[in-house]
Amino acid sequence: MATMVMESIGRVFISLQQIRQVPQLLTEAAPSMPGTVTDSEVPAYFRERHVATGYRPLEQSWRYYFLSLFQRHNETINVWTHLLAFLLLLVKLRQLADTVDFVSDRHSWPLLILVLSSLTYSAFSVTAHLLGGKSELCHYLFYFLDYVGVAQYQYGSAVVHFYYAVDETMHRNTQGIFMPAATILSCLSCLGCCYGKYCNHTRPCWVRKVCQVVPSTLAYLWDNSPVAKRLFLWAADDPAVAYHLGQVGFFVSCALFFTFPLLERCLPGRCDFVGQSHQVFHVLLSCCTFCQIHASYLDYVHRRQLYTRLHESGDAALFVGFYAVTLAVCALITAFMLRKVKHVLDSKSKSK
Repeated sequence: MATMVMESIGRVFISLQQIRQVPQLLTEAAPSMPGTVTDSEVPAYFRERHVATGYRPLEQSWRYYFLSLFQRHNETINVWTHLLAFLLLLVKLRQLADTVDFVSDRHSWPLLILVLSSLTYSAFSVTAHLLGGKSELCHYLFYFLDYVGVAQYQYGSAVVHFYYAVDETMHRNTQGIFMPAATILSCLSCLGCCYGKYCNHTRPCWVRKVCQVVPSTLAYLWDNSPVAKRLFLWAADDPAVAYHLGQVGFFVSCALFFTFPLLERCLPGRCDFVGQSHQVFHVLLSCCTFCQIHASYLDYVHRRQLYTRLHESGDAALFVGFYAVTLAVCALITAFMLRKVKHVLDSKSKSK
């Protein structure tokens, strides 16, 4: 017995020794990683308002930017918040797959679209914040992809709300227009965000915010209208309504932090690493997503009699088709805007 205890203690000690060696291994793997720089040492389009330090230098190797995942800089928290959310979403998908037949049950496809679109926006956000600092072209490319992810998530929100959360009256009045309009609004949101980012070259910062916020707000109001009506007609015996209220509350809060850099404006120079409004936005958006997924799952389970009566057997497949259309159009928007960016960059390089 004593021998077994000593062996267990020895294994734990070895494991702790290995954990303590992780920082040294990372240092050996990247012995020449350059330190961060100030805002005056990076181009204007990389700078965030009221964030003065912690920027990574441009034109380093891809290896440097991947390894910067473990480096302290002003994007570290932005990367890790959505990276952790992505991993938790994978766990959530695995849990849902144990109780939901995503293959045979067509009525589960809207829920699957929401989870996949949530994974997409989280992964694209991680990519943008981790790799967008390599060069100006990479910056625009990866953030354009980030906006594609946002548009996919907006569509995923629309489809679960219209499929599971809608009531009979609203379904009857919007049956032929709700999802086509949601598709168009998602694409316009992607276009507005990409154009706003493109305006970094020639327009003030508020123009970018307007281009990003206005289309996204219109999409949100339309996509969440079934939930708004559901909350207005609050039913005490509705198991999902509290989670719907939670997702609305989290989204309104994260929209506030996305639009206004409150923390770094009030505490200039103290939020360069942690405490930025965008980091809070990431956390609140992730909370919103998990509330939304759970609310939609509860609706899928408890409102089955209603939504199977409202939606025909082919509706789910049609909405999957709209999802593919949204993805294709957003990809075309990204390609178009990236071409405009390349034209501007080529003109700048020729003028030097």
